[in-house]
Amino acid sequence: MKIIIAPAKKMIVDQDSFPVETQPQYLDQTRELLQALRQLNYNQAKTLWHCSDKLAQSNYQWLQKLDLDHRQTPALLSYSGIQYRYMAPDIFTQSALDYVRSNLRILSGFYGILRPFDGVVPYRLEMQARLAVGSTNNLYDFWGNQLYQALTPTPEPIINLASLEYAKIIRPYLAPDQPMVDIVFASLVNGQLKTKATLAKMARGAMVRFLAEHQITNVAGIREFDDPDYQFDSTRSTPSQLVFIYQK
Repeated sequence: MKIIIAPAKKMIVDQDSFPVETQPQYLDQTRELLQALRQLNYNQAKTLWHCSDKLAQSNYQWLQKLDLDHRQTPALLSYSGIQYRYMAPDIFTQSALDYVRSNLRILSGFYGILRPFDGVVPYRLEMQARLAVGSTNNLYDFWGNQLYQALTPTPEPIINLASLEYAKIIRPYLAPDQPMVDIVFASLVNGQLKTKATLAKMARGAMVRFLAEHQITNVAGIREFDDPDYQFDSTRSTPSQLVFIYQK
C-alpha cells in the first residue's frame, strides 16, 4: 500500500531534527526544471506563481541562487503547511518513521516524487503551473508516467490523500484493476458533502499520523480513523472512496 500526499507552499530548512537519507529520484529532471525557471523574467515568474509582488520578489531572488545540493532538509520536515503541522512528523515514534519511510510519498511539481527522507531545498512550483520545458507545455506532460512508475513499480493499492491537481499525475497510469482509494473529508451542508480546504488539510495530516502510528496496511484499517472531529460514513463511501464527515 502506498499513500500519496501533496506538498505545501511554505517550506523551511531544518538540518537538525533528522538526517537526509537519500536524494530525490528525479534530480536530473529537477535541474532541468530549475534551468527553465531561471530563463523566466520577473513578470513571467510572477504570472507562473500566481502570487503577490512581495512573495514573487523574494522567490525570484531565491531562484537565482537556489542550490539543489546544499543545506538540504528531509522532505517530510521541509514542508510546513497545515497538513504537515497536523501530521507532526518531528514527534513520530521510530515505528511510525519506518512506516512512512516505506509507505508515504510526496508528489511535487519540482521534484516529481519524494520519499520522506529525500533531501530537498525550498522552491516554489506547483504541479498545475503552466511551465513549458523542452517539447512539453506543462508539468503533467513533463513528468508523464515517471511518478507513477516510481510510486508503484509493482501495482498495489494507492491511498489518495493528495489534492486533485496532484492525484491527477498518478490516476491516468493506474494498472488495470489497481485500486486508488480517495479519502474525502467533508462537512454535510443541506444534505450535500462540502469540502472545506483548511479542514481537509488538517484531517489529511492527522490521517497520515494515524496510519503511521497504527501501522495500517489495508483499506479496512483506514475506516477506523479515530479523530474526534470526523466519523466514517459507510453509506456515502464506496470501494474507491472513503468518506469522513466533520462532526462540529
